[in-house]
Amino acid sequence: MFEKLEMAPADPILGLTEAFNNDPNPTKVNLGVGVYKDETGITPIMNSVRRAEGMLLETETTKGYLPIPGAPAYGKVVREFLFGQDSAYPAATAHTPGGTGALRVAGQFLKKINPNATVWVSDPTWPNHNGIFGDAGFTVEKYTYYNAQTRTLDFNGMLASMKTMAAGDIIILHACCHNPSGIDPAVEQWEQIAQVINEKSLLPLMDFAYQGLGRGLDEDAEGLRIIAAAVEEIVVCSSFSKNFGLYKERVGAITLKAGSTETVDKAFSNLKTVIRRLYSNPPAHGGAIVTTIMNDTTLRAEWEDEVAQIRRRIAEMRELFVAILKAKGVERDFSFLTSQYGMFSFSGLNPEQVKTLREKNSIYIVGSGRINVAGMTKANMEPLCAAVAKVL
Repeated sequence: MFEKLEMAPADPILGLTEAFNNDPNPTKVNLGVGVYKDETGITPIMNSVRRAEGMLLETETTKGYLPIPGAPAYGKVVREFLFGQDSAYPAATAHTPGGTGALRVAGQFLKKINPNATVWVSDPTWPNHNGIFGDAGFTVEKYTYYNAQTRTLDFNGMLASMKTMAAGDIIILHACCHNPSGIDPAVEQWEQIAQVINEKSLLPLMDFAYQGLGRGLDEDAEGLRIIAAAVEEIVVCSSFSKNFGLYKERVGAITLKAGSTETVDKAFSNLKTVIRRLYSNPPAHGGAIVTTIMNDTTLRAEWEDEVAQIRRRIAEMRELFVAILKAKGVERDFSFLTSQYGMFSFSGLNPEQVKTLREKNSIYIVGSGRINVAGMTKANMEPLCAAVAKVL
């Protein structure tokens, strides 16, 4: 059977990293994969995480399975993180293997309970959204989001797209730090989005992977909390890869919120059957780290400061990139980068320019022109901007 197979195409983002790793150029720059890098070009381990791990190693007594949805303490921490410590929504949380695992569980669960729905993703979106929900058996359509000419949110177009959706359809919303554009709705726009969701009887699925990397931990949750307050039923797929640096620990969660505890319990029982058939139980270590930090006043304060440092560095790289390009005489206005949030932005570079940067300068960028701003450093900024200026 295997001999009949053809080579599958490389993942457009992870395949780019493979090419980067094989490139012998010592000055190569990776602006493709969505992983945070510090000023030295590495993905650091937070000090709060190291300390929490030390505490866990000293106190751990078993390697037994977790329950299907993970540790209850982890679920409680996740819900407080998403909705606020004073929230009292009827909701339940399952610990998943990363944010991608949460989305895959959501796809299977939603297909089981709402098989005829269409899943709507923003245009553009994280490419894996299409694959995950397509593999779950859904028809995946796009709604208007990004205006490439003005490099802003096409909000009127977004609302118009939403009004064409059918009752019961599923709309995937990036809760903050939109990937790949870096453009988020304002508070007033989130309120209008919630209104249309109710008018059209849609089910919102909030993909929340970057809390704390945009404007702040609570500020980045404003959109989610507006939707949660206004809409009875929502699904939230969240991740601690970026804001805790727990990439390889695969620490994610899927949270269901409904109108009553009874409704949540019924829905969650069905969600657990999906998890049982996919991977049975979640990994324990990463979730225990998050739970330990969030429940320890000293560790949490240290972690919040470390997240703020990440956020400030990303904003600084955006500003520096714009300033150096301008200093090099680039006439194109890149100032839009400084009004966006999170690790990603559309650079406006076309596929030919991206190809030239890779072949001549070992600068790796996704073909769409999406750049990971966190891959920039003060050390590589000058040659990076020189190369970009040359291809414009």
